[in-house]
Amino acid sequence: MNLKIRIDDGTPPYEQVRAQISEQARSGALPVGYRLPTVRGLAETLGLAANTVAKAYRALEADGVIETRGRNGTVIAAAGSAAQKEAASAAQGYAERVRRLGLGEDEALAAVRDALRAAYGG
Repeated sequence: MNLKIRIDDGTPPYEQVRAQISEQARSGALPVGYRLPTVRGLAETLGLAANTVAKAYRALEADGVIETRGRNGTVIAAAGSAAQKEAASAAQGYAERVRRLGLGEDEALAAVRDALRAAYGG
């Protein structure tokens, strides 16, 4: 990861960090799953306050560019819209739950089809 902060630029430093990480993620220079430095580590490297980097990370997370995994750190998120990611997460949770309940794949899919028909009026 290569970031350059220009203090003489009119753009706030947190926005420079956000824009550069976002661009590098979009271009593939930072691949999906790439582990970013800690907020404090990056702040120290760039000579910025930790709050500045934290603000950039929060904005990147809100944009779906990165995701924080607790003790496992902050990583570049998979591509896709926030809605697609939320749907995938809900589907994963559903799949785990029906498996624990002992339902087979056909039963689980039938329940989803019924719920979708009800939700979309089909």
